[in-house]
Amino acid sequence: MRESAHTNVSLWSKGMVAVTAAQFLSAFGDNALLFATLALLKAEFYPDWSQPILQMVFVGAYILFAPFVGQVADSFSKGRVMMFANGLKLLGAASICFGVNPFVGYLLVGIGAAAYSPAKYGILGELTTGDKLVKANGLMESSTIAAILLGSVAGGKLADWHVLAALAFCALAYGGAVIANLFIPKLPAARPGQSWRFTPMTASFFSACRVLWRNGETRFSLMGTSLFWGAGVTLRFLLVLWVPVALGLTDNATPTYLNAMVAVGIVIGAGAAAKLVTLESVARCMPAGILIGVVVTFFSLQHALLPSYALLILVGILGGFFVVPLNALLQERGKQTVGAGNAIAVQNLGENTAMLLMLGLFSLAIKVGLPVVGTGIGFGVLFALAIAGLWIWQRRR
Repeated sequence: MRESAHTNVSLWSKGMVAVTAAQFLSAFGDNALLFATLALLKAEFYPDWSQPILQMVFVGAYILFAPFVGQVADSFSKGRVMMFANGLKLLGAASICFGVNPFVGYLLVGIGAAAYSPAKYGILGELTTGDKLVKANGLMESSTIAAILLGSVAGGKLADWHVLAALAFCALAYGGAVIANLFIPKLPAARPGQSWRFTPMTASFFSACRVLWRNGETRFSLMGTSLFWGAGVTLRFLLVLWVPVALGLTDNATPTYLNAMVAVGIVIGAGAAAKLVTLESVARCMPAGILIGVVVTFFSLQHALLPSYALLILVGILGGFFVVPLNALLQERGKQTVGAGNAIAVQNLGENTAMLLMLGLFSLAIKVGLPVVGTGIGFGVLFALAIAGLWIWQRRR
């Protein structure tokens, strides 16, 4: 039986439970696969600067397919779009297991992730309404971060034992996500009957970009989340290279533990944001964004494991508190103007463009021989200044 939008407003409806389970398994696979593939690159003696290139291939798929995936999410039942996207991720992970070039396999996973994102976030506005949307985002982010926590650690630990076993485990996680997607209610398409010709599709996407950019609230959200996720993915690769230099450890597992500390913090921060921030008080999250950069700067100077763990948990708390309200604001305002799927696709374009630029700069910094600790300090300072500038600019407008 088809369910109409907004039928289930409970956070624990059948639809929300299925979405949360599918998101957990999919994100688990994403994070385990990253560290398993990084271990494969290390085992096959790829240069250090090639590691960020792996993620650049992934985010390049988001950018390339951004004009199309929002319309796909809004033109079909979003649960079925999520299932198809997870199937692509499964294909990519399996191909790496069978010896396909890891950059090619990871590109397939990136295409699946690009199709998955507008559907997974857009469906929240169809299963929940009003202030429950912020709480639903908190639940989604908590599920995602729990998956990052467990997936990162599993990927690193399994890779230390056997790289191929780690890659196969990732493929199994994606298979579980496909099965979970079958239990998501088949909601009606949000915007059926749109043109599938290339020119109208791209014109529609860039029209959505203009609409969201001209709106002060959605522009604010787009800029904030783009800065956050660009910085977040760069921090992940910074940790991989920082651990041997600052801590003297060369295993695959320690960087995953440190990433896990960020994940623990984001769960806490997302929960706090759901209780303390509403769509009308989103600006409360901005000081947390500035403090992220400050804490990363102090973290880069550490040479002991315990204070490093504590500082990264704090980075995560600040990050969860910062990004969850901005996501909810964009979904709510985007749904009212260009459709939730299109809004998330535009957000993905901004976030992944920021990731591509920041990863490119990071890879360049490592290639030319800049010290990892100094790079981390500069990264933290620049992020704090960027968020402070965004906040000042928004307040003046």
